[in-house]
Amino acid sequence: MAERPRFFDDLAGVAGGALSALAGLREEAESLVRARLEEAVRALDLVHREELEAMREMAANARAGQEAAETKLADILLRMAALEARVTALEPSRPVGGGPGMIA
Repeated sequence: MAERPRFFDDLAGVAGGALSALAGLREEAESLVRARLEEAVRALDLVHREELEAMREMAANARAGQEAAETKLADILLRMAALEARVTALEPSRPVGGGPGMIA
C-alpha cells in the first residue's frame, strides 16, 4: 500500500484548523450579537419574559388578597349593622325635649 503524499496531510491539517477557527468566530459573533441585543433591550426599557411573568403572578396574588379583604370587610360591616340594630332595640326610648329634671 502506497503512502499518502504529505501534501494531503498538510491540507487536512489546514482544513481542520480553518474549521476550528470558523467555529470560534461563530461563537464570538453569537456572543457579540447577544450582547448587542441585551444592550438594545436595556436601552428600550423592555423587560424579560421571566420578569413579566413574576409581575403577573404578584399582581394576581395582590388581586386575590384584595378580594379576600373586601369580602371580609363586607362581612364585618354586616355584623356591625346587626349589632347596631340589636343595641338600638335594647335602648329605652328617650324623650326629645329631655326628661324630668333636665334643663331645656
